Amino acid sequence: MLTLKQIYDDKARIIAGLEKKHFAGAAEVIDEVLRLDGERKSAQQQKDAAAAEMNKISKSIGQLMAQGKREEAEAAKAQTGKLKDDLAIYDVRMKEAEEAQTKLLLTIPNVPYDIVPEGASAEDNLAVTIGNWPNQPMIDAIAKNGAVALRDWDTATDEAIADDRLTKCSGGEPLAPHWELAKKYNLIDFDLGVKISGAGFPVYIGQGARLQRALINFFLAEANKAGYTEIMPPTVVNAASGYGTGQLPDKEGQMYHCEVDDLYLIPTAEVPLTNLYRDVIIDEKELPIKNCAYTECFRREAGSYGKDVRGLNRLHEFSKIEIVRIDTPEHSDASHKEMLAHVEGLLQKLELPYRILRLSGGDMSFTAALCYDFEVYSEAQHRWLEVSSTSNFDTYQANRLKCRYRRAEDKKVTLCHTLNGSALALPRIVAALLENNQTPEGIRIPAALQPFFGDDMIR
Repeated sequence: MLTLKQIYDDKARIIAGLEKKHFAGAAEVIDEVLRLDGERKSAQQQKDAAAAEMNKISKSIGQLMAQGKREEAEAAKAQTGKLKDDLAIYDVRMKEAEEAQTKLLLTIPNVPYDIVPEGASAEDNLAVTIGNWPNQPMIDAIAKNGAVALRDWDTATDEAIADDRLTKCSGGEPLAPHWELAKKYNLIDFDLGVKISGAGFPVYIGQGARLQRALINFFLAEANKAGYTEIMPPTVVNAASGYGTGQLPDKEGQMYHCEVDDLYLIPTAEVPLTNLYRDVIIDEKELPIKNCAYTECFRREAGSYGKDVRGLNRLHEFSKIEIVRIDTPEHSDASHKEMLAHVEGLLQKLELPYRILRLSGGDMSFTAALCYDFEVYSEAQHRWLEVSSTSNFDTYQANRLKCRYRRAEDKKVTLCHTLNGSALALPRIVAALLENNQTPEGIRIPAALQPFFGDDMIR
């Protein structure tokens, strides 16, 4: 949530940033926030004046009684009674203005950093890195310019490279998509998932379940080596936790809600991990805090349909390892870069072709100030699959959470910065591993994953 100080200090920049995120009526909404704050302040001033007057009159009552001025004393008592009623009215006005202001602030997204590109959709995202990918012209373009807009990405070249790799498949047969491979090797049963739960809830079997467990353990082991403390949090949270990290009210329709208990199934471990520090003041010497967690994640994904949701491409329940940091404003940029390097290292070790995108204002999440997506290439589907979003939220979540730290230098209490990233989400990683590593003998397991899987192939 934006702070009032941010809005008062830099109103024009706030409005411009909200417009970059395509937040409708940014100027009008910000003006309404300030109007409500003025209304609250006015009621506060009236309350303070009435309280001071009541205190003054109350002191005079005893003096009037001592002087035998009973009628004047009684009139003074009546006046204090009226002022007491006025105080109650001013309290109500203050509370109503403050509640309306907070409700409005909760609907306003975070303001993107200046380096966030302009744009209305994913086509305006910038590719800033390509790894394990033989498309030399694109690599050269990024090395020269620092970024390539996806609208300028050479899709034809992508497909030509993929087609070239197809000839390496046994007998020149086309590469199979992961849902066919899952059936061929009895790894995942999508129909059974529909039977016991519904679409988007796959059942992993045998080597498929073992591959899931191998990836979870590999990602957790890598996070541990990078200095993250593993946490095992609940996978249901209360509404306060949802509001704290910004899923509520923005994503309420996308979350599974247990109405009787007013609890929500988590869409990501970011929610419980970050809420560990709700209403907490942290000593600066404890920062940065680095936590990670493996959890199941639940998303309704209402309205999703078509080829983009086939197989593992989009699920309602999936496994994910999340990394979360709490840091000082001065160090959060360095923390973000370290997180990006960690996620990139995982994809390099899995030997998957990947690219890193800096998201445009129109494609960023509600809460992020700066976000990078990682995508892996699916050679069988001829498309890029998002596997991680790694974001810096600046003070936006911390203000909602009242997550603060005490500075060592002057003991001043100020808002932290919060950051999080997927490291990594499993479904599309599994899809890319199966599709990109199919051979006549079976599915090759990358060397870094073999100790966790217990074999070098799925046969």
